Parts: sequence; C-alpha cells; structure tokens
Amino acid sequence: MNNGKAYTGIDVFRIAAALLIIAIHTSPLSSYSETGDFILTRITGRIAVPFFFMVSGFFLISGYSRNYGKLKAFIKNTALIYGIAIAGYIPLNIYNGYFAMDNLLPNIIKDIVFDGTMYHLWYLPAAITGAAAAWLLTERLGLRKAFVIAALLYAIGLFGDSYYGIAEKLPVAEKIYACIFEISDYTRNGIFFAPVFFVLGGIIAGKAIRISLKGCIIGFAASFSLMLIEGMALHGIGIQRHDSMYIMLLPCLYFLFSALTFWRGPRLLLLKTSAMIIYIIHPMVIVVVRLLAKILGLQVLLIENSIIHYLAVSAVTISVSMLASLLYRKVKKKKPAFHKSMDRAWLELDMNNLKHNVEALSKAMPHDCELMAVVKAGAYGHGLFEVSSYVNRLGVKVFAVATIEEGIELRRFGIVGEILILGYTDPERAKELCKYNLTQTLIDFNYAVCLNSQGFNVKAHIKIDTGMHRLGFDVYETAHILEVFSLDKLKIYGIYTHLCSSDSLSEDAADFTRRQIEKFYELLELLKNNGAELPKIHIQSTYGLLNYPELKCNYIRAGVSLYGVLSTPNSETRLQLDLRPVLSLKSKIILIRKIKSGESMGYGRAFTANRDSLLAILPVGYADGFPRNLSCGNGEVIIRGCRAPTAGRICMDQLAVDITDIPGAAVGDIATLIGKDGQEELSAPEAADNSATITNELLSRMGARLKIVERQ
Repeated sequence: MNNGKAYTGIDVFRIAAALLIIAIHTSPLSSYSETGDFILTRITGRIAVPFFFMVSGFFLISGYSRNYGKLKAFIKNTALIYGIAIAGYIPLNIYNGYFAMDNLLPNIIKDIVFDGTMYHLWYLPAAITGAAAAWLLTERLGLRKAFVIAALLYAIGLFGDSYYGIAEKLPVAEKIYACIFEISDYTRNGIFFAPVFFVLGGIIAGKAIRISLKGCIIGFAASFSLMLIEGMALHGIGIQRHDSMYIMLLPCLYFLFSALTFWRGPRLLLLKTSAMIIYIIHPMVIVVVRLLAKILGLQVLLIENSIIHYLAVSAVTISVSMLASLLYRKVKKKKPAFHKSMDRAWLELDMNNLKHNVEALSKAMPHDCELMAVVKAGAYGHGLFEVSSYVNRLGVKVFAVATIEEGIELRRFGIVGEILILGYTDPERAKELCKYNLTQTLIDFNYAVCLNSQGFNVKAHIKIDTGMHRLGFDVYETAHILEVFSLDKLKIYGIYTHLCSSDSLSEDAADFTRRQIEKFYELLELLKNNGAELPKIHIQSTYGLLNYPELKCNYIRAGVSLYGVLSTPNSETRLQLDLRPVLSLKSKIILIRKIKSGESMGYGRAFTANRDSLLAILPVGYADGFPRNLSCGNGEVIIRGCRAPTAGRICMDQLAVDITDIPGAAVGDIATLIGKDGQEELSAPEAADNSATITNELLSRMGARLKIVERQ
C-alpha cells in the first residue's frame, strides 16, 4: 500500500508456503536422509502455517482493530471454506474408518473446533479462533500489549509441544496439560499457537518497528539458523510431544515476513486463491497419486522414491489448483459487482490520489519538516478510519484532531504516532489524555494550570494567539508562557500559532499575516533568551504552506489540501501543487418521472416544467451533506457523462434532476454529485461555491451516514 503497489512478495511466498505444507505430509527426503527430511519438514516446514496466519493478521489487525466488519467477513469466509473442506473429505473419512471411532459425537465436536476432521484442516478453526482472539486483544490493549499476552499463550503452548518433555516432569504442569489434551489433541491450535502470529502480522503492517531490507535478511538468517539448532537439539534429546512450536519461530517469521513486504509490484490474486486450494486438496491428491501408482505398477517410482512422490503430488496439486482458480475468477468476473454500500448513495475515496497528495505536500515542505495530517470532522468527511489508517501506513506519524473523542478513536483504530487535539478538552479528562497518549493544546494560562493540577502526566502543545483572537496565550504573555514550561505534569512538545488570513494574497491580508509571523518568531526568541528549551514549532496550515512556503517549521498542518482540494474554486496561491481530489459523492437513479409541460413537482411546487420532461429521482439529500441551497438548478449532477440540473427543492433524503436532455438515461444509472464522469467533472469547491459556503464545510458534513468505498 505504501507505494501504491501490492505486496507481490507475500503473494509469491503463499505458493512456497503451500509447497512446504505438501512436503510436511509427503516427506520428500525420507528415502535419502532422515535427518535432512526432519530439517525440511519438521523445522523449515513449520514456517508455512504461521506465515498464513501472519498474512491474515497483516491485512486484518493493524489499523483495523475496531473494524468489526473485516473480522466478521474473515471469520465468515474461513468458516465457509472450512465447511466445504469438511464436506469434501467425508468420503475419505469414511474410507479411513473415521466414523467407526468410539465416542463419535464428542470427538467430532472436538475435531471441528480444534483438530480438524482431517489432520491438516486444523488450520481453519485455528485461524477463526486466533483471529478473534488477536482482534479482541488488540482492540482492548493495543498491539504491543496484545503481543505480550499472545506471546504468553504461545509460551504455554510450547510446553505442550516441542518442550513437553520438561512440562511432563512437573506434576502440576503435567495435570494441566493432560486436561488441555482432553479438549484439544495439541496446543498447536487457535488459542495457544495462532494469536501471536496474527498480532505479529499487525505489528508489521503498522510499522511499529522499522527495519531495513538488509536488516531483515540478516535477522532471518540468524534466527533461522538458531531455529535449526533449537529443533535439532530438541529432537536429539527427545523431549518433543509434537514439533510445531519453536522459540525461534517467532523472530524467524517476523524477519521473513518483513523482508517480503519490500517486494512490491502487481497483485497476484491467482496465487492467493491457488495457495488456499493447494492447502485444502493436497491430501486428496496424495491418495490419488498413490492409487494411480498401484494401478499402473509404478509404486517404486511414484511412492518409494520420496522426491518423485513429492514432485508428482505437487505438480498435480498445483495444476488442479491453478485450473480451479482460473475457473473461479472467470465465474466471479461474470457476476455484476455490487457493494452493500452502493445501494443508495455513497462516497468513493481514491486512495491513490490520497497517497499522491501526501507525497506532493511532503515534497513541498522545507527540509526536516513533517506532515501533520489534520483528520478532524471524520477526516473532513472522508472517513476518519479510512484516511487515518491509510496515511499512517504511508508513514505519516503526526495527526491533528479537534476533540478527545476523535483522538481516542484513532488510538482504537491502531494509529501510531503523535495525535494533537487542536480544541478544548475538559481538564478532568486528563487521565484519558494520558491513557491514550494524546497531546493536548493549551488554550490559555489558567487552562494549563488547571490541567496540570489533575496529577497526570500530559503531553501538550502551547497555542499562541498572534492576532486571530480565538484560542491561545496572548503573544505578549511571555511570563505566563515561560511558567508553563516549568509545570511538573505538563510535557511541552510543541508551540504553534494559526494564520487567520493566509488564504488571501491581498495586500492587507498579506501585511496582517506577516505581522503574525513576526510576532510569533519574536516570542520564540524571547522564550529562548529566557532559558526555555524550544519544542517543535508549527505555523502553517494548508494556505500557510501554499502562500508562505519559505517558513522554517517542524510541522505543516495539512487539512483540506490533504484531500486534494482547496477551500474555494478560485483560490490563488503562490505555490501551485498538483493536488488531486480524493472524494467523490455518488448515488443512482431509482425512479424516473414523466412530467408534462406545466406540471409541478416537489415541496412548494418549486419546479414547474416548461416542456414535457423526464425527472430522475436520486436517494440522496441534504441529510447526506448535499446542500439544500443547490436546489432549483443551482446545483448539477453528472449522469452518463452529461450534466443534469437539480429540479425543485432538495429534500432530506431525495432529490430530483432533469434528465430530459440525456438520451438513454435509465433506472440504475450512476449519478455523480461530486467527482468525475467521462469528460465532465463537478468539483467539491465548485459545489461549495454554488451553495455559498467553502469546501471545508461541504465535505465535513458528508461523513454522517454515507457509506465509504475505497478505490485503489
């Protein structure tokens, strides 16, 4: 996602991991070297299943800890695959005498929940349980604490697996594990084994720890070598009950997976689907290959030669899985694409444009200046979660919000880095500021003293009023500002002001802005001369950067520009950046009305047809953020690449547009209220200007009930 490309390395390694799993169940080197086969299948091969857990965690956990929909979809899809796999293996289970076992019902329940109804299917229930556990831990505790708990569970699992020889010599531990093995045959399951790898995947996705490719390769080589030593030592002394869980498996997978994320390119969806099919069907293929070998009299070649046996099983499995994947994709493409968010009206976010804007703004900033993403008001109506989690992955580590509730939401989303609250927070909520590691703006001296008196260590930025006369210490209040630096519970990480006229290049506005800038820097000099250690400074928001790019600061507060638009359609700025709109507002025609000349429609009969007309009804209105004063032809939408004016008054939940001059317009056609369709484009600044407001207000009203669809 960081470079607008897919994780090709992860997709490719899916097949490598699937081939390792086939190796585990066919023992390719057993005809030649028992030691070599043990190293391949019982040590190296143990990378495979945790890798698949990490892939799921990578796309599910980090930045998505509150996105319950993703977890629900993952569990639903995995359960569906599991159900199909169980049904598919019923004939083989009958052949193997599975249903003739004693205590059949309890054992079936145990197998379905933990062990799998075939020996390899344990992965699927483990994925369901592990995903739910990791998601819950991350949502409640955050990634780091979740990892500690998951690692403890893994440690418990170790002593029921590769280190069982130690546990069984301790009477209490032996009894505990005996109880565990009554419920699950192994600790290699979704409780003890899977969660830590899901969380590790989330940690890598969130880039909580940054390691270079070279560091990843060295780390993997070292940890894999140590895992080989660990596995061979445990095997040599014979204390393993099973051999899935090694201590060094955790760093080994961490470095391997991290290295794979550097390989970026096109998405290889065929490999993704094929890997899962390989995993599911390969035991069936083993049976088929063995059966064919007996029928053809080729047991010596296809069965007794372990390498040929492995290659034959792999070749057939891969061929079948690739063919099945191609057929699946072909059938899937024939089905019309439908998103549950697209049944009425929705917002589309162009994430490539968002990435482009982050890069364009970053390049325009002075050296050593950092982008502060302003994501208040639901990221200006674009979706707080969608925007914040995406730019966080791009490497943005500083955010600005308006309220403590928005800051807490970001933390619960898994956002890492500094989160500055630009507005007021009740001092009595200091404990929450501390708990969620939020940075509070100090709005005046009395507020700072009151916040300090709460007894919690709070990170803060000092706001300076240089002329806007809204929030902040008066710029001449030097003594009080100096005193704030000495308050024991407030940790001052920044100091800033706001330029209230930087959006205008008029002589009067420019003079006022220059005086604001001068006052601010004079204050900083005074503070420095009086012994204050200056924290990071920031002055510019969007227009501050575009009209005063020469200023040297530590942060740029990028608000509306982050979303690829400016506040008005005719904004003139000294610095011209190639910013690209991120948001489109779309709906669809649900009904077409034929109106005869002279007939009226809508509230107040505000529209009267001066000809026989066709009016399209769209299920979107001012409650969705589309302004009511765009009624009666003041606003337009685009249908089939043509503009259609609004007809009558815009309602809370519906509006009508005149499509008389749009040939072929039909129910189900997409209507673009903001965005581009063909050669026509209706920009947010244009719509805002037509409704006598600014882009900022227009967009920030759209996040209340509209669903969001992300486009890459």
